[in-house]
Amino acid sequence: MSQHPPPQFDVLIVGAGVAGCALAHALSTELRSTPLRIGLLERSLEEPDRIVGELMQPGGVLALRKLGLEGVLEGIDAAPVEGYCVYDAARGKVVKIPYPGGHRGRAFHHGRLIMNLRAAAQKAKGVEVIEATVTDLIEDASSRVVGVRASVKGEEDKRTFSARLVVIADGCYSNFRSVVLGPAGKPVTKSHFIGVVLEDAALPIANHGTVCLVKGSGPVLLYRISQNDTRILIDVKTPIPADLKTHILANIAPQLPQCTQPSVIRAIEKDRLRRMPNSWLPSTPQTSASSKPGVLLIGDSWNMRHPLTGGGMTVALNDVASLKPLLGAVENLDDWREVKGALDAWFVARKPLASTVNILSVALYDLFGADAPELEVLRTGCFKYFELGGECVNGPVSILSALAPSPALLTYHFFRVAFYAIWVMFTHPRAIPGEKTRLAPPRLDEYPFLFLRSLQVFYTACVVFGPLLWEEMVVHAMPSRMQILVSLATLGVGYALFL
Repeated sequence: MSQHPPPQFDVLIVGAGVAGCALAHALSTELRSTPLRIGLLERSLEEPDRIVGELMQPGGVLALRKLGLEGVLEGIDAAPVEGYCVYDAARGKVVKIPYPGGHRGRAFHHGRLIMNLRAAAQKAKGVEVIEATVTDLIEDASSRVVGVRASVKGEEDKRTFSARLVVIADGCYSNFRSVVLGPAGKPVTKSHFIGVVLEDAALPIANHGTVCLVKGSGPVLLYRISQNDTRILIDVKTPIPADLKTHILANIAPQLPQCTQPSVIRAIEKDRLRRMPNSWLPSTPQTSASSKPGVLLIGDSWNMRHPLTGGGMTVALNDVASLKPLLGAVENLDDWREVKGALDAWFVARKPLASTVNILSVALYDLFGADAPELEVLRTGCFKYFELGGECVNGPVSILSALAPSPALLTYHFFRVAFYAIWVMFTHPRAIPGEKTRLAPPRLDEYPFLFLRSLQVFYTACVVFGPLLWEEMVVHAMPSRMQILVSLATLGVGYALFL
């Protein structure tokens, strides 16, 4: 009876981006009785050029440190990020939101970070980096994935690479997501970021990312990515205007902070505008009956959130950090039942951080990017909530920076913002129609209307937040249902504290 030759690799990783490189390096350092043979395939090893994946939250920096990869942030002219500021164009006001405890994020040119990560992977013991374009997944008679077929650079014929476990880490445009996950692997694109680099731009607060809330458009982000370069990302909803430059110059640039406008106008007029879809793809279990054995997805190929909060790399790196010991403890990667146990444990372990970042990204985008009157009330309440300072800033920014991975804490602050927005609507002075310079609180005869509006506002908050919480914590997280009860319980606590 003939025997199959042993696989070339124990683990074969498709895609040498943030997740793929970090996982290759991480698995190579895991202590095992037999070191792993790891193949890392990437279609092009030249420096990539992207307009996202340029800001890493403090939670991502800590994950790099945990993985022994903190050195990849050095030598790439990375800019420190000490927090955010939110600029409200309608009021011309800025609120500062610093990271707590002296934590810092980093921002950089994406390609420079990737080249450092690839260099770290190449130096790792047992890792072989191959420039090849993967075209097919190879399955055995039982439909288990046992390798890939790829076109290797410089070779005419395709080559087959076999492995005990195949990891797909080929990013947001994954060619294999639907093959592995089926219908569950279809992302939803809500808008696009239009990006360009500004030269020598001035920001409202140094070393702070800037979120601009502008009328008639989604939010605009600005953050320094090197000593002289600043990235601007402009959220544009579909359908995208035919003449983007004219649209931005006429409708968006005049609403940005005065100090940034000259550099924005120069860059928009002379440079090519680049586009990136903002997609939402909740994570789904990869050990269900419909999933393929022998293969798993990681990074944006499996789970995406809106890039407004800059959480993509942070989630990917923390995913690698939590997967490393679980997968490293599997002695026999040929035993899919043992691998499944590790993946099930990983799915539960990653949920607090990943779900917190994912829910926040979409909820915040819906809050900042929509034009509905009820959402405008919530947006105003959110801005004024930040103005309160103290825990009203520390709590939300701890969540944003992935330093406090807690869906319950996120639920608590989201609904405190909703209740505070209603309080602001009833009590704070607002402009008198026809009298732009005079402000006055609502009259008593307006209270019945405001009461009805407050019900609409609270309902809108539930409609925005509830489905996201349900999707992340219940529908695709059966082992974590208890967390939904904790999250919902915080609503009552938040209401009590509000009163």
